[in-house]
Amino acid sequence: MTRQALAAILLFSSTLAGPIAAQSTLPATAAGSDLALSAQARAKALVAAMTRDEKLAIIHGYFPPMAKPARPIAMIPSAGHIPGIPRLGIPTLRESDASLGVANQIEQRKGDTATALPASLATAATFDPRIAYAGGAMIGAEARAKTFNVLLAGGVNLTRDPWNGRNFEYMGEDPLLSGVMAGEHIRGVQSNHIISTIKHFALNAQETGRTVLDARIDKAQLRESDLLAFQIATEIGNPASVMCAYNKVNGDYACENDWLLNTVLKQDWGYKGFVMSDWGAVHSTQKAALSGLDQESGQELDDAIHFGQPFDDAVKAGRIPTARLDDMVTRILHGVIAAGLMDDPVPESPREIDYAAHADVAQRAAEQGIVLLKNEGDLLPLAKTARRIVLIGGHADVGVLSGGGSSQVRSVGGAPVEISLTKGAAASFARMTWHASSPLKAIQALVPQAEVVYVDGSDLKAAAQAARDADIAIIFAWQWQTEAQDAETMRLPDNQDAMIDAVASANRKTIVVLETGGPVEMPWLAKIPALVEAWYPGQRGGEAIANVLMGDVNPSGKLPITFPVSAEQAPRSQPAGLPELHAAEARRAAGDTANYGMTGGVAPFAVDYSEGAEIGYRWYAMKQRKPLFPFGYGLSYTRFAYANLKIQDGAALTVSFDVTNIGARAGADAPQLYVEAKGSAGIAARRLAGFDKLTLSPGETRRVSMTVDPRVIARFDEAGRKWHLDGGAYAVTVGHFAGDSALRGVATLQPQTLKP
Repeated sequence: MTRQALAAILLFSSTLAGPIAAQSTLPATAAGSDLALSAQARAKALVAAMTRDEKLAIIHGYFPPMAKPARPIAMIPSAGHIPGIPRLGIPTLRESDASLGVANQIEQRKGDTATALPASLATAATFDPRIAYAGGAMIGAEARAKTFNVLLAGGVNLTRDPWNGRNFEYMGEDPLLSGVMAGEHIRGVQSNHIISTIKHFALNAQETGRTVLDARIDKAQLRESDLLAFQIATEIGNPASVMCAYNKVNGDYACENDWLLNTVLKQDWGYKGFVMSDWGAVHSTQKAALSGLDQESGQELDDAIHFGQPFDDAVKAGRIPTARLDDMVTRILHGVIAAGLMDDPVPESPREIDYAAHADVAQRAAEQGIVLLKNEGDLLPLAKTARRIVLIGGHADVGVLSGGGSSQVRSVGGAPVEISLTKGAAASFARMTWHASSPLKAIQALVPQAEVVYVDGSDLKAAAQAARDADIAIIFAWQWQTEAQDAETMRLPDNQDAMIDAVASANRKTIVVLETGGPVEMPWLAKIPALVEAWYPGQRGGEAIANVLMGDVNPSGKLPITFPVSAEQAPRSQPAGLPELHAAEARRAAGDTANYGMTGGVAPFAVDYSEGAEIGYRWYAMKQRKPLFPFGYGLSYTRFAYANLKIQDGAALTVSFDVTNIGARAGADAPQLYVEAKGSAGIAARRLAGFDKLTLSPGETRRVSMTVDPRVIARFDEAGRKWHLDGGAYAVTVGHFAGDSALRGVATLQPQTLKP
C-alpha cells in the first residue's frame, strides 16, 4: 500500500486516572517513560512536565477536512487529529471511524481501501464473542498499518426502535448480549496497542433530530438497560475512551451531563479513561468541563471551539479549576499509555496488510451471522443438482449492500454501485454503496453445471417470467439505512414488495435474501417457503450468502433484535420529531436558504422512553404482542435438543444442561438462558441471563454451564445507588429463542446488594 493510499476518519482515546500508586524519585519526563510505574503514575508525571499551552492543546482536536490550524500541521483526511508533544514522547492522535473497518466514507483519501466487516448486527447475530474479538483485532491491525492510532469503534446503543437508521452499527436490543459482544470487539481493537472508544454514551436511540432531541427515561430503568450494556462492555473491553452522544438525556446534553459522566461513569463505575465528545456535540465550555467532558472532538463542527481560548479564559478566571484541567489531560494520557500506544507507537508510514487473510475474518463473521428465518419443506440448502437458478434484484450480479454514514468502509475491490444522495441529513457524507462481492458469481462457482442468471427486478412481468422459467428463484431484497436519518417506514423501497409477490406467485420455490439494517415488514411472507436475513454482509458477503444457500455453511445466526409484524407493534411506530423534520424540509423546498447546521432546521423535541428497561423482547412479552420473529430466533439445517437441567442456586446462580445435535449434519447452536425477574419498575420479565455458542457433530452431546451476572436479574435503586437482588424463587428457562421453554426450573436465591 502506498503512502498516498493512507486511510483515516474518526478515532479517539481515553483510559485510566486516579491516585498514584507509588511515588517516583525520577524527573518528571523520565518518570513518564518508566515502564516500572503504573499508567496512572506515568500520566501524572507527564502532566507535571507539561506547559500550560501543551495541556490546553491536547484537550481539543481538529476535524481535518475543515481544519485551519494557526500553524501548518501534517494531517491526513480523517475524523480527527490531536497534535502530539514530541519532547515528552506523547504521540499525535490520528483518529478514524471505525466499527466496521477503517472508514473512508466518500473517499476523502483517494484509492485507500480497507476490509469491511459485516454490520455489527450480523456480528451480534453470531452470539459468539470470539467472532466479535476477531473482527475488532482485524480492523485494529489495519488501522495501525495505516498509521491510525484511535478507532472510533465500540457502538453499544440498544435497539429501542426498529427503524433507527443506525441500528446496523450496534449490537442489538439486549444489554447482556450487546455488552459482551461490544466489549470483546473493543478488546480486539486494543490488542493492537491502539485506542478504541465506546459510544454513544448514552441513549442515542434514533437519528432523526439527534442533535436536538431530549431522551427522557427513568434513571433506574436506564441503568438496567442501556447503561448496563455500556457497563458490561466497559468492564470487558476496558476502552481507553468513552464518546458522549449528541442528544440530551433527561434535560442535559450527553456531553455536559453531570449525572451520566461524573456520577455514573467516573464515580459509580470507577472509569479512569477520558470522555471525548461526538463531532459537533459540544455546547459549552465551563458546564461541559465541570460535568465530565475531557476532550472536544472535531472542533470545527461545533458552534465555537469551546475548549480553546474560552477554556483558557475560564481557567484564568477561576471558573474552571486548574486541577480539573490536569485531570482531563491525565485521563487522556492514561488512555494513551494503558492502551500500549505510548510504548508501541504506530508506524510513521503505512505497512503492508494481508487483505486476503482479513477478508476471511469478514467472511466468517458474515457466515456465522446470517439468520435462516424460514425453511418450509427443507428447500434450503439448495440441491446442487438444480439446472436453472435466477437471482432477482438487489444488484446481486455485482455486490452486496453496505450501511451508510461514518462507519462506511471503502472496501477492497471497490464499489460497483454507488448512488449519491440528493437530500436528507446524511447527504453530505454518505452514499448508497455496494461492496464488490457478487452473489451471482459466488453461486455460479458452487454450481458450475447449472445455468445461473440475473435480472434486476425493476420490470415485474420480466421478473415473474424469469422465475417461471427457473427451478429456483432467489430474490435479493434490500433496505438501505444510514447514520443521521431514520427509515420513515419499515416497508421495502422501490416497489420490492410487489416484485416479491409477483415472483412468488410465478415460482413456488422462491427464496428471499434480505440485506437490511434491521427488521422490515413482510406482507409476502406466507407466499415464500424460505427466508434468509443476511444484514449488510460486508466485503465477502456474496460468498457468505452463497455458502449458506448451497449448504457449504450450516446457518447458525440468531436474531439479536425482535422483528415485529409491523411498525405499529413497536413502542413507537415512527421517529419522534418526524413532523418537525418534514416541516423543515418544506421550508427549504420553498426557498429557505438558511444554514441550519447539524440540527437540520428541526426544533428541539422530547422522546419519552416509557418502556424503560422493558426493551425489545421484554416489551413484546409485556404487551402480549406476538412478533413476526422473536429475539434469539434462527433455524439450522440440523436440530438441537436440550436435556438434564441442573440449577445451582443460593448465593450465586449457575445453570448447566446438555446440548445434543439430533440431526444429520454438523452445525452450531446458541442455547439461551432466561431468568424471570422484576426490575425497578416492578414488572416481571424474562431476561437473557446467559448464552453460549458451540459446534456439534451429528449425535454429539456436550454439557453447557452458564453463571449468571446478578446485575442482569437485579433491580437498581437510584436513590441508594445500588443494585438489589431480591431473595426468593426465580423461574429459569433454557430455550432456542425468547419465549421458548425447552427446559424449565426454579432457582432460589439469597438477597444481595451490589455496588453500582
